Amino acid sequence: MRANGFKTFIVSGGGIAFMRPITEVAYGIPPEQVVGSSVVSEFQVNDGKPVLVRMPKIDFINDKAGKPVGIYQHIGRRSILAFGNSDSDMQMVEYTTAGEGRRLGLFLHHTDEKREFAYDRNSHVGTLDKVLDQAASRGWIIVDMKKDWKTVFPDK
Repeated sequence: MRANGFKTFIVSGGGIAFMRPITEVAYGIPPEQVVGSSVVSEFQVNDGKPVLVRMPKIDFINDKAGKPVGIYQHIGRRSILAFGNSDSDMQMVEYTTAGEGRRLGLFLHHTDEKREFAYDRNSHVGTLDKVLDQAASRGWIIVDMKKDWKTVFPDK
């Protein structure tokens, strides 16, 4: 997508302080294009040096209904394509596909326990349940990992 002029973002429920240092190396996504959950940070001067200190308080949870809010706050515009992999991404895809013009909402269905792992309706992590029920009526595309991907993790 980037090769065709699209700006890509990672919108994760994970902590932004954890995600930002690894996304550029792992995916080529720079830190300013990562939206995630955060804790309150405070500016302080310690030993004459200005620093940001993480406080023991949650600032923002970028999950479920928080994802469209995080997109609005950090990116400032509605996405034209959103790709999720669990019910936690449903509101993000719903928000994306409700915009004007051509929009695309996709979900990855983890069905390949041999090359990655599998989960869906009854999983204790990464549940994909409501999405499977609503995808057809909402025009969302379900991408089946086992059937639709020739390669999951490329050999390096």
